[in-house]
Amino acid sequence: MARNDDNKMSREEAGRMGGEATSKNHDKDFYQEIGQKGGEATSRNHDKDFYQEIGQKGGEARGNNGNNGNSGGDGKMSREEAGRKGGEARARQRDRN
Repeated sequence: MARNDDNKMSREEAGRMGGEATSKNHDKDFYQEIGQKGGEATSRNHDKDFYQEIGQKGGEARGNNGNNGNSGGDGKMSREEAGRKGGEARARQRDRN
Protein backbone atom coordinates (compact mmCIF):
# COMPACT_ATOMS: atom_id res chain seq x y z
CA MET A 1 0.00 0.00 0.00
CA ALA A 2 1.21 3.48 -0.85
CA ARG A 3 0.67 5.58 2.26
CA ASN A 4 2.14 9.01 2.87
CA ASP A 5 3.89 10.17 6.05
CA ASP A 6 0.73 10.77 8.09
CA ASN A 7 -0.65 7.32 7.14
CA LYS A 8 -3.25 8.71 4.74
CA MET A 9 -4.07 6.96 1.48
CA SER A 10 -2.11 8.22 -1.54
CA ARG A 11 -3.88 9.56 -4.62
CA GLU A 12 -2.66 6.56 -6.57
CA GLU A 13 -4.14 4.12 -4.07
CA ALA A 14 -7.42 6.04 -3.86
CA GLY A 15 -7.67 6.09 -7.66
CA ARG A 16 -6.97 2.37 -7.93
CA MET A 17 -9.53 1.53 -5.27
CA GLY A 18 -12.11 3.82 -6.86
CA GLY A 19 -11.54 2.25 -10.26
CA GLU A 20 -11.93 -1.23 -8.84
CA ALA A 21 -15.17 -0.28 -7.08
CA THR A 22 -16.53 1.32 -10.25
CA SER A 23 -15.73 -1.77 -12.31
CA LYS A 24 -17.62 -3.95 -9.82
CA ASN A 25 -20.69 -1.70 -9.95
CA HIS A 26 -20.98 -1.11 -13.71
CA ASP A 27 -21.18 -3.22 -16.84
CA LYS A 28 -19.85 -2.96 -20.38
CA ASP A 29 -22.72 -0.68 -21.48
CA PHE A 30 -21.75 1.89 -18.85
CA TYR A 31 -18.20 2.09 -20.15
CA GLN A 32 -19.38 2.25 -23.77
CA GLU A 33 -21.72 5.13 -22.91
CA ILE A 34 -19.11 7.17 -21.06
CA GLY A 35 -16.59 6.48 -23.82
CA GLN A 36 -19.03 7.75 -26.42
CA LYS A 37 -19.79 10.86 -24.37
CA GLY A 38 -16.07 11.51 -23.94
CA GLY A 39 -15.48 11.12 -27.67
CA GLU A 40 -18.28 13.55 -28.45
CA ALA A 41 -16.92 16.10 -25.96
CA THR A 42 -13.43 15.74 -27.42
CA SER A 43 -14.85 16.26 -30.89
CA ARG A 44 -16.57 19.48 -29.80
CA ASN A 45 -13.42 20.81 -28.14
CA HIS A 46 -10.78 20.02 -30.76
CA ASP A 47 -10.23 20.84 -34.41
CA LYS A 48 -9.07 18.92 -37.46
CA ASP A 49 -5.40 19.51 -36.66
CA PHE A 50 -5.79 17.77 -33.30
CA TYR A 51 -7.09 14.57 -34.91
CA GLN A 52 -4.45 14.64 -37.63
CA GLU A 53 -1.71 15.04 -35.01
CA ILE A 54 -2.91 12.20 -32.77
CA GLY A 55 -3.43 9.98 -35.81
CA GLN A 56 0.11 10.63 -36.94
CA LYS A 57 1.52 10.05 -33.44
CA GLY A 58 -0.42 6.81 -33.15
CA GLY A 59 0.90 5.63 -36.48
CA GLU A 60 4.45 6.51 -35.52
CA ALA A 61 4.13 4.71 -32.18
CA ARG A 62 2.72 1.61 -33.84
CA GLY A 63 5.45 1.72 -36.47
CA ASN A 64 8.13 1.69 -33.79
CA ASN A 65 6.77 -1.46 -32.13
CA GLY A 66 9.42 -3.88 -33.27
CA ASN A 67 9.01 -3.44 -36.99
CA ASN A 68 9.17 -0.25 -38.94
CA GLY A 69 5.75 -0.29 -40.54
CA ASN A 70 5.59 -1.69 -44.03
CA SER A 71 8.04 -4.48 -44.61
CA GLY A 72 8.38 -3.89 -48.34
CA GLY A 73 6.52 -4.13 -51.60
CA ASP A 74 3.65 -6.24 -50.31
CA GLY A 75 1.00 -3.62 -51.10
CA LYS A 76 0.19 -2.94 -47.44
CA MET A 77 0.39 0.55 -46.01
CA SER A 78 2.64 1.24 -43.05
CA ARG A 79 1.18 1.69 -39.60
CA GLU A 80 2.30 5.31 -39.64
CA GLU A 81 0.42 5.89 -42.89
CA ALA A 82 -2.66 4.13 -41.52
CA GLY A 83 -2.58 6.29 -38.39
CA ARG A 84 -2.21 9.47 -40.41
CA LYS A 85 -5.06 8.49 -42.72
CA GLY A 86 -7.23 7.55 -39.77
CA GLY A 87 -6.64 10.92 -38.16
CA GLU A 88 -7.45 12.71 -41.40
CA ALA A 89 -10.62 10.66 -41.90
CA ARG A 90 -11.76 11.43 -38.34
CA ALA A 91 -11.08 15.11 -38.93
CA ARG A 92 -13.19 15.07 -42.12
CA GLN A 93 -15.98 13.24 -40.29
CA ARG A 94 -15.90 15.82 -37.53
CA ASP A 95 -16.04 18.69 -40.05
CA ARG A 96 -19.21 17.23 -41.62
CA ASN A 97 -21.08 17.15 -38.28
